[in-house]
Amino acid sequence: MRDAVGKLLLFGATGDLSQRMLLPSLYGLHADGLLPDGLTITGTARSEQSDEEFRAFTKQALDTHLPDDRKGEEAIEGFLARLHYQPLDASTIEGFDALAAKIGDVSGGLAIFLSTAPWLFGPTIKGLQSAGLAGDNVRIGLEKPLGKDLGSSREINDIVAAAFPEERTFRIDHYLGKETVQNILALRFGNSLFEPIWNARGIDHVQITISETVGLEGRAGYYDEVGALRDMVQNHMLQLLALIAMEPPASFDGTAIRDEKVKVLRSLRPISVADVPHLTVTGQYDAGAIKGEIVRGYDEELGKDSRTETFVALKAHVDNWRWQGVPFYLRTGKRMPERRSEIVIQFKPVPHSIFADRGGVLQPNVLVIRLQPEEYVRLLVMAKQPGLDRDGIRLREVPLNLGLDQEFAGTRRRIAYERLLLDLIEGDPTLFVRRDEVEAQWQWIDAIRAGWDASDVKPKNYQSGSWGPSSSIALTERDGVTWNE
Repeated sequence: MRDAVGKLLLFGATGDLSQRMLLPSLYGLHADGLLPDGLTITGTARSEQSDEEFRAFTKQALDTHLPDDRKGEEAIEGFLARLHYQPLDASTIEGFDALAAKIGDVSGGLAIFLSTAPWLFGPTIKGLQSAGLAGDNVRIGLEKPLGKDLGSSREINDIVAAAFPEERTFRIDHYLGKETVQNILALRFGNSLFEPIWNARGIDHVQITISETVGLEGRAGYYDEVGALRDMVQNHMLQLLALIAMEPPASFDGTAIRDEKVKVLRSLRPISVADVPHLTVTGQYDAGAIKGEIVRGYDEELGKDSRTETFVALKAHVDNWRWQGVPFYLRTGKRMPERRSEIVIQFKPVPHSIFADRGGVLQPNVLVIRLQPEEYVRLLVMAKQPGLDRDGIRLREVPLNLGLDQEFAGTRRRIAYERLLLDLIEGDPTLFVRRDEVEAQWQWIDAIRAGWDASDVKPKNYQSGSWGPSSSIALTERDGVTWNE
């Protein structure tokens, strides 16, 4: 085992994220024997609860969110025995000494998972320091949002850095915990097939789509302040772009991988005020139907008029030797026809077709990396259709599929937070985001928002259940490209 700690502290332990993801993930690690023996988990939040009440709360969360085949009574009881609870108002310093007393001796190491409102970061860090919970053997995991622009992100990072140096700070992007996202590294750097053509000579363009069918879902106050660009593009989508575009790292090591990712993020061509109308599209969903169910428009759902974007499409470029001239099309939105996260790599056509005189029509190869809801890697290749072909050869595009669910049917598909929580407990930073990455992402995003403000961009309305404003189609089709749908 790596540098595992003996104790874990969860802020926001009674919140929605904790119930849906964190507690089930920690239980999954416990049930599979992956948590260190003797690891204790202390939850804290504003609500007054005893240890037993928190254990009952957790049991209810597990009953609600775990699949039936994972509910082992003995395993659940063993997990609940690890749990403790201490109420705390993180906005005041008074309760932190009691929290430290509840946790007890941290000489064996402490990991803190901080999932609070950004304005609570300062008081929380000061409280942890005052109570002796920020020493050399304490590391902290930070859940987004980490600011709303470069300035506020730097503020938060400075506050955290005053108590926790970079090597003990673990910024979480849950997309990096997904198996298929990690498989991008295996696909690129574990196979000799792709790397020779993984560049501007072999790839025509890249598409990244993250679409959601849901609307605000109880996040109205937060979402209306940030919008799709900050909520999805700044973190998840730019991290996916960096993994696709990065140079081969020297080793599978947290420092080496993150060094290469930040080079990509710093190479993103800024989208200027003059470029905003041609390289970006914003939208906001109107009323419509999702899977046959009538849904309200954004303003109606919010209860007021708003110019917050719920859809963004962008054309980005990475200005370096490998990717010069290759467009990266990014698209994300709410109230889309289906839930989907995928990366599409469109390769260039063969330089000369020997089949043209025989009636054969070639399509360029396409690699589809589907992250959710299914998880698969699919390569579309050309093959000859069976037959005598006396009047010409007939070719057809056929898929070569690697369905991860089928290929690894005996392996349980884990929640992304299981991997991230285990890495936090064991001190492996590879799948966490470094400060220079975050700031490079914000710098690129802030330039886009500045361009929108300068051009007084107002989101175009699109019907719920559609793929966004028609101008998002024009964004790609003016280059002869069609979104993968």
